[in-house]
Amino acid sequence: MKKSAAPNLPWILVDDYKRATGWISSGGSEVRSRAYCEMLERGQILFFREPPFDLPAEDQKFLLEQQWSELRMHKNVSYRPGEDSLRGVSGDPETMNRLQSIMRSYSAQVTQFLGKFLTPYFGKWNQDFASFRPLEEEGRDLPLHKRNDLLHVDAFPSRPTRGARILRIFTNLNPKKPRVWRTTEGFEVLARRYAGGAGLQDVAEDNSFLSRTVQDFGSKLGFGVIGRTPYDMFMLRFHDFLKENTEFQKNCPKTQLEFPPRATWLVFTDCVAHAVMSGQYAIEQTFLIPPKALVAQEAAPYRILGNIAGRALVS
Repeated sequence: MKKSAAPNLPWILVDDYKRATGWISSGGSEVRSRAYCEMLERGQILFFREPPFDLPAEDQKFLLEQQWSELRMHKNVSYRPGEDSLRGVSGDPETMNRLQSIMRSYSAQVTQFLGKFLTPYFGKWNQDFASFRPLEEEGRDLPLHKRNDLLHVDAFPSRPTRGARILRIFTNLNPKKPRVWRTTEGFEVLARRYAGGAGLQDVAEDNSFLSRTVQDFGSKLGFGVIGRTPYDMFMLRFHDFLKENTEFQKNCPKTQLEFPPRATWLVFTDCVAHAVMSGQYAIEQTFLIPPKALVAQEAAPYRILGNIAGRALVS
């Protein structure tokens, strides 16, 4: 993987996994797994030269050979493991059934791998959506807040995390071209520089927090939907603020990362500001890691933002 001079965001090559898988079942695996979790939580990217889980060649071939421009699809193809449902694309039943089967198998394989690789999280995470991204990222015509080529941190408009962290694992399925990312400085640096302008204090001091807490309690009893914490509200603001900030996008220090064909990488995208500059055919699975499972809670965005605001942002 190529990179330019990094401002403060190293990536870690995990080159021994397939050659020395014995460490997973050895007594030292817990120590190593915990170390990898901490690296990720502190904003590092873990990188494999090829997928460290089963991703059959015939499945990859099927995904690459589809005429995606002829299928009716949205931004990405989405698979929801909890519902075993496919969203964002439609076509003939045979193609859809095959696509759903591939995404189901992929999601299960990634989950099995991460359960062994990042053992502190296993059994505590929430398995979120998987997606396949068949369109070329460079030059896509999207609304500003949906553009992938602008540096941003992730926040989900429809799925508040309530402080849980967004862990994503990507694989570049393109057989010829790299997937090109840009990153910048770490989350705490960005938060201390820009959170005020993005309205952190206003969100933190919002008196409607009490009503949201009552709403949350009601949701636990089966009434209504789960409400947003001030943390969720701010992270949505911060996502949009960074994309809207022309000065930041133009002048911040940048690191360019090129993930070659078959590369796989893991990253907490709620703390690593990233932009996708080019690339086609990527597949990814998302996990939400709750605060109680984290090994470095002080590095979590909800904790950093709470320290800046002077009050807790999650209940």
